[in-house]
Amino acid sequence: MIPVEEARLKIEDIRQAIAYEKKFQYIDVQGRKKPFSRFVSETLNKLAQWQLPGESEDRQLGQLIQRFNNYAYADVGTRMNTLDALERYLETLTVPGGQPRRKTVRQDKPVEINGEPAAPRGRGVHDTDVQYLKGVGPRLARLLNSVGVHTVEDLLYYFPRRYLDYHNRVKIKDLEEGQDVTILGTITGSSAYNAKSGKVSVLNLTVADETGRISATWFYAKANRALLESYKSRWSKGAEVMLSGRVKVDRFKNRFSIDRPQIEVLSYADAAEDASSLNVGRIVPVYPLTEGLNLRFLRRAIHQAMEDHLDTIADPLPDELKRKYGLIGLRDALRNIHFPDTLEHYEEARKRLVFDELFYVQVRLALIRANYKRSVKGLSLDKHDGGLCDRFAASLPFELTNAQQKVFQEILQDLKSPEPMYRLLQGDVGSGKTVVAVMTLLMAVENGYQGALMAPTEILAEQHYRKLIEWLTPLGLRAGLFVGKSTVRQRRELKQGLLNGQIHIAVGTHALIQHDVEFGNLGVVVVDEQHRFGVRQRTLLKDKGDHPEMLTMTATPIPRTLAMTVHGDLDVSLLDELPPGRTPILTSLLYGKQAKKAHDLIRMEVAKGRQAYVVLPLIEESETLSAKAATTEAERLQGEVFPEFRVGLLHGKMRPEEKDAVMSAFAHGQIDVLVSTTVVEVGVDVPNATVMVIENADRFGLAQLHQLRGRVGRGCHQSHCILLTDTRGEDTRQRLQILTDSENGFDIAEKDMALRGPGEFLGTRQSGLPDFVLADLIHDKAILEMAREAAFAVVDNPEVFENYPELRDIVFQKTEDTFNVLGSG
Repeated sequence: MIPVEEARLKIEDIRQAIAYEKKFQYIDVQGRKKPFSRFVSETLNKLAQWQLPGESEDRQLGQLIQRFNNYAYADVGTRMNTLDALERYLETLTVPGGQPRRKTVRQDKPVEINGEPAAPRGRGVHDTDVQYLKGVGPRLARLLNSVGVHTVEDLLYYFPRRYLDYHNRVKIKDLEEGQDVTILGTITGSSAYNAKSGKVSVLNLTVADETGRISATWFYAKANRALLESYKSRWSKGAEVMLSGRVKVDRFKNRFSIDRPQIEVLSYADAAEDASSLNVGRIVPVYPLTEGLNLRFLRRAIHQAMEDHLDTIADPLPDELKRKYGLIGLRDALRNIHFPDTLEHYEEARKRLVFDELFYVQVRLALIRANYKRSVKGLSLDKHDGGLCDRFAASLPFELTNAQQKVFQEILQDLKSPEPMYRLLQGDVGSGKTVVAVMTLLMAVENGYQGALMAPTEILAEQHYRKLIEWLTPLGLRAGLFVGKSTVRQRRELKQGLLNGQIHIAVGTHALIQHDVEFGNLGVVVVDEQHRFGVRQRTLLKDKGDHPEMLTMTATPIPRTLAMTVHGDLDVSLLDELPPGRTPILTSLLYGKQAKKAHDLIRMEVAKGRQAYVVLPLIEESETLSAKAATTEAERLQGEVFPEFRVGLLHGKMRPEEKDAVMSAFAHGQIDVLVSTTVVEVGVDVPNATVMVIENADRFGLAQLHQLRGRVGRGCHQSHCILLTDTRGEDTRQRLQILTDSENGFDIAEKDMALRGPGEFLGTRQSGLPDFVLADLIHDKAILEMAREAAFAVVDNPEVFENYPELRDIVFQKTEDTFNVLGSG
């Protein structure tokens, strides 16, 4: 018998596979390792190991397995029926000992009124099962469950994804070439055929309104006759549809056309008879759907939920808060987000609901911050008259930038305060974060404490250590380097110097947090590249002292709205100014066969005694495949392109000590050209490297490209960054052109997030970014700032929760793990 959790995951895998198979029109889609039918058959065989409650279930499962064994040879109709049977089976399947995917809804036996189940009395929208809503029932409730709607509250918060404004319909006769439009019309004809090239299949629909006709065309992989007929049959003549896309002019047929538009069947044939007028003559909502769930039913269900339950919803926000920020009531917002009379009403509703989403996230962050500030006492490092920081600044061969001076003053205020420092320092590539970090550590020394600087790799720790030796020795201070490769004797001497206070600042990797490393009096901790360390690792270092102050740093610029959401519990300081006199990096975009120009540039720079990087992208998030690609490229460059140079290799499958050895060799000039995947360390300083060639640059995010570019330009020589791509599309050119036109990491990060979205900007493995339904961190900056101000004001005034119990309840529900800051336990 397979484990319960494994069985539950396998069922979810099958559901996702079904969605892909439907998306690609029942073609037995090929997965990474096997076709859809074989994957399902094998997974069902594993599920057969369950002890099912009866022979009929065993027999049904056996029949399904047999059907999927024959799936590859079946026609499209049979495949569709097979998937329907599988979905029905999965709906009835219960994992032994399993838990529901969301909060439990009580399932009392329903009372029927005129054949419709009625909800038992005394329930609110929070716990009323959606099946009890008039006009829904168990069968339609299962469809709603499949899109995440389980209760009436879920239904009210199932927001439209777009709207059709019937007051201002765009007629086909009024279209212009190049417009992005949404058109409403009726299908008057359809055809599906294989193109003369024999490589693709074409589906063409003709859509007409009262003013003209337009063609809509889609292209698929070559299909057989049965599959072509299935494409065609999905769009029946006479169906009303909504098309969205860019208008073109078909010169041969002398009519407008749209290639690969989004299409949605509206089924308004009897709209005129709809007494509620929810579908005509107004701004009409369009919702995300699933198979079997149509728009007309969904609109009526939501309208019914409003009629029956909207008046029972309490508004948790204080009246003074709504007045201050110009917010409408919650009931009006829910009504107008679904069925707005005007666009102004929709905007008011959206503002309120977006505010709510962002407000509760910010309340959670404010509670985390308040709890930390309340539970931990700062050291109050207020002595600043010994002149260590001033002497250090005066010894530098350059003046501090305005940004460095401003950020250090912010840090000084934290250090002098009785509350603990809770600050993140963001700095663009080359902005001088290390100087600010050292000044922070010197404040600890000036007040009789020690400092610690922790870095994620030995090469980066050694780089920091060399800088500290250069800067601290004239001040009469001593630094110590704690890394894994230290000898037993070195480690013993370092530990003794640290414990007796002879080492003022310790620099190191995870070696600093080993249990036998003890500080005499640790006062300030600085963590470089903080995202590379877990919370536990940072806490272990802090525990080496009596509540030392902590500063975390990152070299990855994050747009302000994203930083307020992901790092909103921290004070964030920005180093957004580069030191004067820095030579700009020349960035160029090259295509395909122009790679020879990049190789010529490398050859010319290496001949001058310089060094170069060649970086390859991660392949489908597989370190193994990426390592093979990098190895192949390194061998090619060494054997065919640069036989006269020393070519090195760095990739993610190497052991840590191997990576450190390669980077150390490169830093010491023993490697001329370093071929690497994206593991090239952020912050590694090799001033002699003057060329960065990034292959398949279109597969990187802009912020990541900017970070890679920052590995060069760190010395006094002119440096170059070459972006290589085989993709010649206009979108790719415009995106990469952003990098060639700007060296400001924060501007690039903003544009990168706008292009890719916050989730992809942070990376698929990034945790901590909430799932927003309406809020858009790119466009809702003003609302986010209002929500943050309101949230921190509410947390600073706990009496608000006493006066507004609904707000207290919802905050407790959303922030249960941090609510103890309000003293409720």
